Amino acid sequence: IGFPSVGKSTLLGALTATESEAAAYEFTTLTCVPGTLRYRGCRIQVLDLPGIIEGAAHGKGRGREVIAVARNADAILIVLDAGKEGLNRHREILERELETVGIRLNKRPPDVTYKKKTTGGIRFAATVPLTKLGPDPEKLATQILREYRISNADILCREDITVDELVDVVVGNREYKPCLYFYNKIDTVTIEEVDQLARMPHSCVGSVAKNFNIAAPLEDDLLKTKLWEYLGLTRIYT
Repeated sequence: IGFPSVGKSTLLGALTATESEAAAYEFTTLTCVPGTLRYRGCRIQVLDLPGIIEGAAHGKGRGREVIAVARNADAILIVLDAGKEGLNRHREILERELETVGIRLNKRPPDVTYKKKTTGGIRFAATVPLTKLGPDPEKLATQILREYRISNADILCREDITVDELVDVVVGNREYKPCLYFYNKIDTVTIEEVDQLARMPHSCVGSVAKNFNIAAPLEDDLLKTKLWEYLGLTRIYT
């Protein structure tokens, strides 16, 4: 996933040897283009999605269709233009767009048991101190449930959750995805900027055009290694 003209299609070709139309103008890719990455004995399907823009979560630029594909992925690779990131804050914008449609990046589901019932009212309990739900967590939880027209439910919190995390549990249609951020075109910025981007959480820097941290499809490189880690695959011998 990424904004238009950040190098997603070129990256797909570098990873999978799949040809996806690439050009110097925006919105070159208009459909989802699949490719297969063969790495460490596994076949990993990589999807090159059309570029999205701010407001995609609300349907702008067919953004909801693009993001819907991401909900079914095992991991998300966000491609960013290193030369544009400093001023445009594309990373924050993309995170916000995905957050809006219920995709949580690099987070795990809250350790909360939630069960709706037909009778019995609302029962709230916790096995740890709740410091993020105000002075009366039970009252706040009841108010949140009532906002969603829920009058009968059991909630058991096993960790100190926030209000947003409690809402995520109640709503229930959230997707928790590992996400790696790839800063492409680092040959267009200074070494100091590259160092700063490389230190960002969950990040990898490189240049597809210059083959930096990107090797041939069947060869090892930093990006493939990190993707493997984020997918969390386990090899089973039979």
